[in-house]
Amino acid sequence: MIRLKFLLLHFVSIIMIGLTCERNAALYSVTPKSQEQVRYLRTLDLNNGSLDFWVLTTLINYEAHIKVPVNDVSNFRDDLEQHGMQPTVVNPNLTSCINYTRSERFARYNSIESLDITKTYLRYNTMNQYIDYLGRKYSDIVTISTVGSSYENRPLRTVTISQQRNSFNRHTILIDAGIHAREWLAPATALYVIDQLVQHTDRNRDLLENVTWVILPLVNPDGYEYSLMKDKYWRKNRHPLRHCVGSDANRNFDFHWAEKGVSRHECSQTYPGPKPFSESEARVVRRLLLSKNDSIMFYLTLHSYGRYLMYPWGYRKGLPQTWRTMDAVARAGSAAMKQSHNVNYKVGGAGKILYEASGGSDDYALAVAQIPIALIMELPGDERGFHPAVSKLQPFLEEAFSGIRAMALKVMQIMV
Repeated sequence: MIRLKFLLLHFVSIIMIGLTCERNAALYSVTPKSQEQVRYLRTLDLNNGSLDFWVLTTLINYEAHIKVPVNDVSNFRDDLEQHGMQPTVVNPNLTSCINYTRSERFARYNSIESLDITKTYLRYNTMNQYIDYLGRKYSDIVTISTVGSSYENRPLRTVTISQQRNSFNRHTILIDAGIHAREWLAPATALYVIDQLVQHTDRNRDLLENVTWVILPLVNPDGYEYSLMKDKYWRKNRHPLRHCVGSDANRNFDFHWAEKGVSRHECSQTYPGPKPFSESEARVVRRLLLSKNDSIMFYLTLHSYGRYLMYPWGYRKGLPQTWRTMDAVARAGSAAMKQSHNVNYKVGGAGKILYEASGGSDDYALAVAQIPIALIMELPGDERGFHPAVSKLQPFLEEAFSGIRAMALKVMQIMV
């Protein structure tokens, strides 16, 4: 019988996240060598609220990354060693406080035209200034639209890129990013895709032939701003609940909602909301998926971190009938990134690579909106986890774009 010494629920500690500044945590790595060890890590993930699993798969010999409070390190190490695992420290000094230098937190630019999006993580307002600038300068191909608002009433805005204005019946690629607040690289990547399509059209003209791109670069601006300015590891939105703040909008979609991979405790990182589509951010994505579902051929949702390209199903380990088409698209992206940056992305069904989690946007896109190709891209991280050093931002963005470019061309080959 598995010894579950470390399985007490620590919801008090979760409540305190965001109320205090946690300075005493470390990032650990452990590589399970058997299915029993994999199952034990999953048990910890589901039942121990003080541990925060940043990377965890169902696969043997794949690293798991866990944020461990310093006060729990001794018990954590003892438990894992008793189950035959040897945890190693990736970063001994994690802090949820915002202690980056000013150059890391804020863009340095004299005017929005001089902004280099590969050198910093942008604040929400600066993102909007940047896409407004693109809309003005490239009005022949760019349309900016407000498609809804967050709980705290921040506008959610899409960038539509098309060589034929006001054409709604053409093939469409839809990308969204930043539904999880702490995954800063995701909206940065979405902005980089926009930049490449708009400001570097000559080198990417093949991506705009007979295709419209609709990109929502930040789904969860409330949580993102909170993560940037107060608690780096905040994941959910900022919708107040009875006891805690925030729901996981990527568990809030009405397809097998709240069945697996969620917690019904409000303070949990994976709380799916009080009911399906209770969260305004999820409702905005739903409207996008459904309003254009007769033309969308490819839906890509950007997350971090782990270097995975995954497709439905997330709510179960089985695969949809059309999985081979999605697999071919994902493998085109993986091969391109291997060739251009010598990195390896694991490809497969989300419920098979990671753990079953229901209520995600990708499952909803395929099953309900009936979009033929729906993929999740988990972008890279480093020893900072979700917040790679700004010195790595440009190579990570270039890496991701090479994969997205290859996947888009593969989709066009199949669908157009």
